[in-house]
Amino acid sequence: MPSPHPAQDITEHVGYRLKRAAAALRSAMDKALREHDLTVPQYSCLELLDEQPGLSNADLARGTFVTRQSANVVLRGLEDAGLVTRAATTDHGRALPVHLTVVGQQRLHAARGAVYAIEERMIEALPARRLAALLTDLDAMAEALDE
Repeated sequence: MPSPHPAQDITEHVGYRLKRAAAALRSAMDKALREHDLTVPQYSCLELLDEQPGLSNADLARGTFVTRQSANVVLRGLEDAGLVTRAATTDHGRALPVHLTVVGQQRLHAARGAVYAIEERMIEALPARRLAALLTDLDAMAEALDE
């Protein structure tokens, strides 16, 4: 079967390059977040809850690209560390809203600088004029694969 675009080997394929970039990002984030006693999924949950307090486990699973079961494990760890609280009951439905604690907000703000520094390093590798196009292209590729 012919390649979808000119490529000498697997390392020139778009999927390979995306995976390489994602792996490099994950490795850098893992290292930086370890200093804040957080994992990447935990940090992602804290970020989402800072932007949208009261999200449910299912909302957090979707937002962090993990299963509901995995999100529940992450939330339990955050709860045990005193970084989030989950209501025991809800006014409507079954979804229990999750909120950051003061300690959770403090931990997030401390870790955010490290994560933003990593993103800044990535962005600085590109000409500034190409960033908007890159973001648009990445969104278009994701949408092309969404079912």
